[in-house]
Amino acid sequence: MSVSPISTRQRIIQAALQLFAAQGVTETTTKQIAETAGVNEVTLFRHFGNKHGLLLAVIEEAAVFTQLGQTLIQKANPASSIYQALNDYATACLQALERVPEVVRSVVGEAGQFPSENRAALGRGFTQANRYVADYFQTVIDQGQLQTHLTAEKLASLLNGMLLGYAVIEFTSEFHNLWQDRKDFLENLVTLFLHGAVSAGSPILQVPIEPAMNHADLSSDPAPAIVADLSADQATELLRAVKKIGLQEYALVYVLLGSGVTPTEIVQLHRSHYENDAHHQVLRIATGTATSPLRPMPINQWILGKRYGSYTRNPLTQWLKSRKDSQPSLFLNAAGEPLAESELRQQWQDWTVGLTTPTGEPIAIEQTQQTWCVEMLGRGMTPADLSILMGWDISQLQPYVTRAREKAALEQAMRLDQRRLDPKG
Repeated sequence: MSVSPISTRQRIIQAALQLFAAQGVTETTTKQIAETAGVNEVTLFRHFGNKHGLLLAVIEEAAVFTQLGQTLIQKANPASSIYQALNDYATACLQALERVPEVVRSVVGEAGQFPSENRAALGRGFTQANRYVADYFQTVIDQGQLQTHLTAEKLASLLNGMLLGYAVIEFTSEFHNLWQDRKDFLENLVTLFLHGAVSAGSPILQVPIEPAMNHADLSSDPAPAIVADLSADQATELLRAVKKIGLQEYALVYVLLGSGVTPTEIVQLHRSHYENDAHHQVLRIATGTATSPLRPMPINQWILGKRYGSYTRNPLTQWLKSRKDSQPSLFLNAAGEPLAESELRQQWQDWTVGLTTPTGEPIAIEQTQQTWCVEMLGRGMTPADLSILMGWDISQLQPYVTRAREKAALEQAMRLDQRRLDPKG
């Protein structure tokens, strides 16, 4: 089967894209483009009018962003997470921009010289490309049954704006300290969107509690009648205090507040029970006998609105990096032996001297797990999903759902009051 020859128009567009990417729009002449495409300048002008018309065709017909959006939609599948969707798209978009940095520089520098009709058409091209990306995000949102504060189109447009801004800064300046590298930028960008656009708030808490599941292997620990989660200020103060004491102490409190494990579970952890990469970190929690499967439990980067490192660099990884021993246990006592629960509880009492509940009582170590559960529900996790992570019957989560709704209602009331007081609102 013979391959259809490429049209003259497409040869000119490809030649222009090649030269724009290599030396920029300003330094590229129509004569150079025509010679590269194997046509004369008259043919180029007949198809595109002038260089600005050709640039517009390059952006619209080469359709780097549109093709990227279409490819991402094709890749979307039920296993995709919103984190992976955002990260994959942002990475692919920056890679595409990196291949044509001179085009980015030139478009930014010359945009004010474009005729108004060209700028309008350019805007329409970006809008169409944005819709493809929005369709991709909507697919992932629908598949994951996620609740978001922004529409998929708004999510896509804001993300694209930030990515283009990154490209402009990277391709037009040097020696800035806005971020360490691309990985640092992408990690913070995706976290910002997950924390603010997807995970924040509590619309998912409006889902009614489902009937209790009958799981024979679930924990039968009674749920507290009243959930006493820690405030953001208490958590911050505690983490700040233990950070001054030592790496292990900082890591212990980080794990307690960031993963929802119990004192009993945390002292049973081995180094092999911890796994992490650039996209996640997970603890494997013992659920019963030695032959029982380990239950995965994520460790969060964000604790009550404050970020503590990344998945690859945080209090726990710093503690493990400092270790020079061969002891398999994740946490040790002063003698270098596995930390006992009684020792952990004694340390907790020492760490929390001066920290009290609103009623004046010392804060208990069990409040870290309660804090984590309430925070997960507040970020949008369903009670059904949280019950799977915790290994609890869903009925045990009712006090946590009540507490999360209470906090959400209070935050909403305060936002409404602030909006009322804002003279611009």
